[in-house]
Amino acid sequence: MTAPQTQQRTRTPQRQTRENHVTTGATVWLTGLPSAGKTTIAYELAGRLRAEGHRVEVLDGDEIREFLSAGLGFSREDRHTNVQRIGFVAELLARNGVLALVPVIAPFADSREAVRKRHQAGGTAYLEVHVATPVEVCSVRDVKGLYAKQAAGEISGLTGVDDPYEAPESPDLRIESQDQTVQESAAAVHALLSERGLA
Repeated sequence: MTAPQTQQRTRTPQRQTRENHVTTGATVWLTGLPSAGKTTIAYELAGRLRAEGHRVEVLDGDEIREFLSAGLGFSREDRHTNVQRIGFVAELLARNGVLALVPVIAPFADSREAVRKRHQAGGTAYLEVHVATPVEVCSVRDVKGLYAKQAAGEISGLTGVDDPYEAPESPDLRIESQDQTVQESAAAVHALLSERGLA
């Protein structure tokens, strides 16, 4: 009778090790202009959170457009639909213990508010981070060449230039990425998560 008890005791440390995995979920939506630094900050933060044992997914706006929102254009209605789809996936992940980092422009306040309300209705944590890089800085960075194409008349409807961007009035955090390193920006978001008991 003593042998089975001994076996149970030797298994216990393994069980405890597996339980150390952190499972608090939340959505962190990083909104801002094209080339503001949203995606770069998100991936920097994701690496730090994974190193701490968190389950993390980055919902990259370009990938969502390709795989989840293929066929949608850039009208106000289509942009709203795209944001709601991303919000649904983020809330689903967050509800199941994943930190969902969402570096997506989401230019309209009512679209972002609808996503926040979806999270509130489900009791899921939601943080809005405004990466408030000025358009003058974004146009110099021009990671995807969009500002150059708009200036050359090759494209139109560029958010913050010839299409509206409604900046958040009361975000949970505002980052001036032009005044700090990517690591410092990611650390600021991490500090917010820690303050809210989410990291």
